[in-house]
Amino acid sequence: MPTITEKQFKLLEKLCNACAVSGDEGEVRKIILEEVKPYADTVKVDALGNVLVTKNGSSENKVKVMLDCHMDEVGFMLVADDNDGLYRFELVGGIDARQLPGKQVFVGKNKIPGVIGARPIHLTTAEERARKIPLDQLRIDIGPAGKARVGDRATFATQFKRAGDSLLSKAIDNRIGCVILIDLLKTAPAHLDLCLSFSVQEEIGLRGAKVAAHYFNPDLAIAIDSTPANDLPVHDGGENVFYNTKLGGGPAIYTFDAGTLNDPRLIRFLAKTGDALKIPYQFRQPGGGGTDAGAIHRARAGVPTVSVSVPHRYTHTAISLARVEDWKNTQALLTAALKGISPALLAEERP
Repeated sequence: MPTITEKQFKLLEKLCNACAVSGDEGEVRKIILEEVKPYADTVKVDALGNVLVTKNGSSENKVKVMLDCHMDEVGFMLVADDNDGLYRFELVGGIDARQLPGKQVFVGKNKIPGVIGARPIHLTTAEERARKIPLDQLRIDIGPAGKARVGDRATFATQFKRAGDSLLSKAIDNRIGCVILIDLLKTAPAHLDLCLSFSVQEEIGLRGAKVAAHYFNPDLAIAIDSTPANDLPVHDGGENVFYNTKLGGGPAIYTFDAGTLNDPRLIRFLAKTGDALKIPYQFRQPGGGGTDAGAIHRARAGVPTVSVSVPHRYTHTAISLARVEDWKNTQALLTAALKGISPALLAEERP
């Protein structure tokens, strides 16, 4: 069973604290390039900014396996300067505007500190307090001395923390997948041609993964992500049956979501691998949402694809919460799965 080392914790912290809103992933890309180059046969940054890595196997009858994770995070883009350090902004990715007033942010490549401002409660009416503040009434305030430009991205200013077996940070979605992918590269089995895509712009439409899958043209693909856990108690005290995933349940294997019917052969294979090695796993409840698998499985003539995700709470907010054990078990399941992949897996007839 793989263990999570202090070096891995430090890498996750570095990646989570980096700012890489969709379309501006450069800070995370630089970190990943430094990590993968010593272990890769080839490294390429494509026209969209994806980091495309190959590690060639040395045996016969190799299977070309694509592993994907996305580098980008949700955030904001400045769209208008209202003077005196006040900026109108738009959302980049799925963020609930109700949660934004009072949140600290970093703006631009120099990480200028700011706050998302709204009128204080003393100056609002009961009617105003009863409804969501429209996004166009919110401003990012960096003060008169702050220097920003229209088009700059902004991210939540939350810094990574460990609390016992819990991880708290912005951008766990999907920096935890980036760390897992880097570690899978380091232990790449010799019987696979491993193709790794650290993709851009997942949060705004799976754009980078579509390009990466077309480039690699793999035999099969696994999208590695972080998925929402909706496992808090329900208000009426009844059973929470719509939990999506649960913290502590291990890696979440997708069956289907809004964008993908995951390949049944790969679902069964992952489950059998977990059962054989007593690695905890769970099936993500069917429903909405999605991962880069939604773009990958439709590339070229089609790619057998499955998603595996680390569960976390409070997705796309200023701070998410995940468990170290779920990270470790996701790493363990994927490490074991790569060792067990063979041409016979895809020779099975698809239902």
